[in-house]
Amino acid sequence: MRDIKEIADKADVIVNGYAFTKCDLGYRGINLHRPDRAVVFSNTGEVLETSMDDIELHIVGNYLRENKKYMED
Repeated sequence: MRDIKEIADKADVIVNGYAFTKCDLGYRGINLHRPDRAVVFSNTGEVLETSMDDIELHIVGNYLRENKKYMED
C-alpha cells in the first residue's frame, strides 16, 4: 500500500481527510484514512472509476465541486 504521507504531500488540495489531485482524466480523490477508497472524476464531475460507496462518493463529489477552484493553475 502506498505511503499516506507521500499521497498527502503530492495532493493539490486536502479537504476533511480526502486528498485531491489533478490527473490526465480530470481529478483523483483518495480517502487518507482508508486509501483503498478512491475515485476518479472527469473534468465535468462524472465518476469514471471508484471504489467508494454511494454515500461517500456523494460527499467527496461535493468536496471537489466546492474546492476545485483552488486546484486551477
